[in-house]
Amino acid sequence: MKKEYNMRLKLSLITQIMIGLACGISFAWLSKSHAVEAGILGELFINALKAIAPILVLMLILTSISSYHKRKNSNIRQIIILYLLSTFTASIVALIASYLIPQNLILKTSTINVLTPPSSILKILHGFVISMITNLIEALLTANYISILIWGIGLGFAFRNSSDNTHAFLNDISKAITKLVCIIMKFAPIGIFGLISSSLASTGFHVVWQYAHLISLLIGCMLFIALLLNPILVWWHIRRNPYPLVFTCLRESGITAFFTRSSVANIPVNMALAKKLGLNQNTYTASIPIGANISMAGASITITVMTLATLHTLHMNLHISSAMLLSIVASICACGASAIAGGSLLLIPLVCNMFGIPHEVAMQVIGIGFIISVLQDSAETALNSSAGILFTAAVCIAEEDQREKPIQFSTAVSPCLDKQGIHKTKNH
Repeated sequence: MKKEYNMRLKLSLITQIMIGLACGISFAWLSKSHAVEAGILGELFINALKAIAPILVLMLILTSISSYHKRKNSNIRQIIILYLLSTFTASIVALIASYLIPQNLILKTSTINVLTPPSSILKILHGFVISMITNLIEALLTANYISILIWGIGLGFAFRNSSDNTHAFLNDISKAITKLVCIIMKFAPIGIFGLISSSLASTGFHVVWQYAHLISLLIGCMLFIALLLNPILVWWHIRRNPYPLVFTCLRESGITAFFTRSSVANIPVNMALAKKLGLNQNTYTASIPIGANISMAGASITITVMTLATLHTLHMNLHISSAMLLSIVASICACGASAIAGGSLLLIPLVCNMFGIPHEVAMQVIGIGFIISVLQDSAETALNSSAGILFTAAVCIAEEDQREKPIQFSTAVSPCLDKQGIHKTKNH
């Protein structure tokens, strides 16, 4: 009886996070000065995740690749195609929405002059390639995830012919790091309390409302991708109602990513969800870290909307061919955003420069981006991170259906999902 009572009192992590959110908003409203000081709780939580994330990514990729020959095909290529297709489609949606609902920015003298955005696409590609070849220790210390991915893949292939004892040792290290991440995630409600209270106390509630229309357009485009286009891509693979899976990924992954504002920091959450869904471990241990770097639909939307808002404010018309070029460039830049300090916002001047917008004006747009980043960056990360696990799950479910005879269900729920959207098949 006592055990049953304790189980009822136990709250899920999402419920605890929502409680922490409500407490953080209330605390920022009641005591602004103390709320700013509470930000140390959020900083400790985020720093702990960022400290463990590089090692986690390295070990997950390494162990996945090293034991690849013992497992069946992981369909990574299909997942990467979905990542890139979603990113490009998001830019097209943002382009159309910006034409239908044009935005005006309040441009004024900016004090942000210490940031140095890339000057050309070639410079981004150059930096991207150079960042691949870095000392492993330096890559871990600086959180250079491009280099970490390369090292993980290389070491994984190098360890493929190792003894069973070596493979077991590597798996034990990976499991130990994952366990440590789970312990850190137990403090998520406290960390989010500190993050939201200090953020609102610092920027103020009224500042966000100055750009309510711009924020609404950005988040509206992201919701459109998350609730319509991404489900269509999922249906394309599993050929049944995708929404139980979509809502599960948004609830379990999107909410935590919204508050941590880091796709890489949210990798442990996606890993735990993939295990909960019963997905192919050989697939998700590789696809989720990759998705944290190239699943960037939210960043693509931000770059496109902010650039077109700048063009509209300056009364500059955009030809259809130039608009398509903008979408392509925004998609390419979005995939490289994770390797650039400042993320998608720092890539806005690059795209603006294509249309002759002065550098000073572009830097003002960055300043506006930082003002609305309380919501914009959070929603962007939620879309990016939830899409990573969503497309991984879709490909795994499709792979499962190809091996087993489909089961006929009278409900609209996916055969591989129950009413809560949880994958029922066994682990591989």
